[in-house]
Amino acid sequence: MKKIESVKINKQKFIVLGFQGSVKSAVLSVLTLLGFLFFCGCTSFNGQEEKTNEDEEYSVAAYIWPSCHHDERFGDMLWPEGTGEWEVIKKGTPRFEGHYQPRQPLWGYEMDNDPKVMERWIDAATEHGVNVFIFDWYWFDGGPFLESTLNDGFLKAKNNSKMQFYLMWANHDVKRNYWNVHKFKDDASLLWDGSADWDNFKIIVERVINQYFKQPNYFKIDDKPVFSIFSIGKLLEGFGGSMEEARKALDYFREEVKKAGFPGLHIQWNQGGGSIMSKEAAAQFVDLVDMMGFNSVAMYNMGGLNEDYLVYGANSIKIRAQMDSILNVPLFPCVSVGWDDTPRFPAKGMKDVVHYHDTPESFAALLSKAKEYADSHPEQPKLITINAWNEWVEGSYLLPDMKYGFSYLEAVEKVMNKNDANNCIKY
Repeated sequence: MKKIESVKINKQKFIVLGFQGSVKSAVLSVLTLLGFLFFCGCTSFNGQEEKTNEDEEYSVAAYIWPSCHHDERFGDMLWPEGTGEWEVIKKGTPRFEGHYQPRQPLWGYEMDNDPKVMERWIDAATEHGVNVFIFDWYWFDGGPFLESTLNDGFLKAKNNSKMQFYLMWANHDVKRNYWNVHKFKDDASLLWDGSADWDNFKIIVERVINQYFKQPNYFKIDDKPVFSIFSIGKLLEGFGGSMEEARKALDYFREEVKKAGFPGLHIQWNQGGGSIMSKEAAAQFVDLVDMMGFNSVAMYNMGGLNEDYLVYGANSIKIRAQMDSILNVPLFPCVSVGWDDTPRFPAKGMKDVVHYHDTPESFAALLSKAKEYADSHPEQPKLITINAWNEWVEGSYLLPDMKYGFSYLEAVEKVMNKNDANNCIKY
């Protein structure tokens, strides 16, 4: 029987299997073990983790709500103070004891279309494991809305090559008092219709291909640009409610993308959130995804909202499991930081806010579950979405604030770093 003895090196105790003979042999055995671990990318002799190519297989994508700047087309009408939705966020009020309102950004009320601001965002994101931004993208009244965050902020940031990005067409309706209740009060009449007819759709297609898809850091799957669509109902409405006509529009989009030199287009259904579907609703959902030719399904928030973040998370996992069991295309997991949109809605209170167990630790636990889901589906890209990077007005953001500092970003880094102390031995 081979003898098992222990050797101490640098005050760390290791077990050496198969040691028989001199201390020199023991040292050589330990060095061999260390060399093997170093080769596997699990150790660093300076006490810091070594990053491997394997780390890059995850695409961790955070949604950006681009509302905190003055929009040239509609800013004066919607947010007349000239600071975009900061005007509303600053006026948030506590609705119950301990309610964290207004939210207080650590870096102040900065304009999200400032390239210097975006450079800091990109650095903070990439240093903590977020490597993709998904920009909410709008088209209202025949033109773009809130594009400056992307055009003047992100695309003019000197370090934007470090970060990939893609678009989510946020083609939902907007009521007058939805984005500024302080100005429009009880006026819930329709301000913008999110649908787009053929003429507008063709303009949108040309714009996103030439202005965004051709950027070298636009996010692609199988070399195909990814384009996410938020409201399938409004997409259908734009083509008279006809699924066949909407499918023609998406096929037209695909052909235009091919003409631009890409192998194709990856069109993503964005579920938005939701709850457990009935058997009938689930069947209709799958049929529509398949018949319209969507390539994948993602979510804007994780769904299953509850006051208790742990219940919220458990609900979201059940929703994901149901969709995973019925879909014929990849489903990409989503994790939300929280939920609190009370600054927009004066009548909302405690029951409408996630306020129990909403901590960075709980978020990290849910993110680890999303990572497990990605790992369990090796046939598809390991894309994980997070709501959100900067949804201050909805209480769901990774950006540092005065309450938690960098804790949520650090949670992402801890979960997504394969070389964490929990996974590897450090010397």
